[in-house]
Amino acid sequence: MGESPTATLRHVLEVDDLESGELARILDLSELLDPPQVLAGHGGVLLFEKPSARTRTSMEMAIDQLGGHPVSLSSAEVGIDTRESAEDLGRLLSGYGSVIGARVFEHHKLERMAAVATVPVVNLLSDDAHPVQTLADLLTLRQCFGHLEGLTVTYVGDANNVARSLGIGCGLVGAAFRISSPPGYRFDDVSVDRIGSVGTEVSVLDDPSEAVAGADAVYTDAWYSMGQEEEQRIRRDAFAPWRVDDALMDAAGPDAVFLHCLPAHRGDEATDSVLDGPRSRIWPQAHNRMHSARGLLLWLAEQRGLPGDAGPADADGTT
Repeated sequence: MGESPTATLRHVLEVDDLESGELARILDLSELLDPPQVLAGHGGVLLFEKPSARTRTSMEMAIDQLGGHPVSLSSAEVGIDTRESAEDLGRLLSGYGSVIGARVFEHHKLERMAAVATVPVVNLLSDDAHPVQTLADLLTLRQCFGHLEGLTVTYVGDANNVARSLGIGCGLVGAAFRISSPPGYRFDDVSVDRIGSVGTEVSVLDDPSEAVAGADAVYTDAWYSMGQEEEQRIRRDAFAPWRVDDALMDAAGPDAVFLHCLPAHRGDEATDSVLDGPRSRIWPQAHNRMHSARGLLLWLAEQRGLPGDAGPADADGTT
């Protein structure tokens, strides 16, 4: 594959697999208007235990934009640990593509795959983490404010994989992270410590209005995810005070932006007036899933010494 003899194999299973400078480099590469074709003649294999819209589309488009050919496989076609073990799939797919992306339930499947793979493994979502979403979130915030250091990001709602990765990402770029969740749906001490381990200034607050006060961004996610539909009624009752409506956005201040990783259950975690309002950045955020995926793939190619060095990116995305 033309790799440099000093090539480094890197996997991205959580945001803190990256250092601060590496994360900044990925964001710079994400804004290149004419990216080098580092995957020309190569493929990328994408595994999906969970259905996907943004993740599959953005990754397939990113691979294509870098000259590669994406191959997406569903759980029925692969069956991680049912038809074949995660380890055997890592060995197998390393011979077919230059990168393996996997969207799984249990995080350990990614870890086991990465332990034996000879190409980079990227976490496209697990029950523990969603690093590719955080890359898009940070890219969106940088485009909104022109910088990331010193921002305050408040997450309102379920303390889930999206929130965990976002908190870690905030620490790596010098942003403060606040979170407010209902009782029973909050981070445990282990998760808070993990977020803080990269230097994140973490604040866990009971009152969502207090949590958003003075924040630059208010972020929420669905109250129930795939596999939790039977909990809808219980969760709706528990989370109702954490709904992001105009009053909560007003408590954050006039310059705060609203983010949501989508899909949204309109009227539950956020009202239509917020989702579609002037402070919402949900569609640029969703589109940045593709751009940040492209930046991540470019960075992984740099680590492996693949041809097509993009060079330093200027603020406007040119080289």
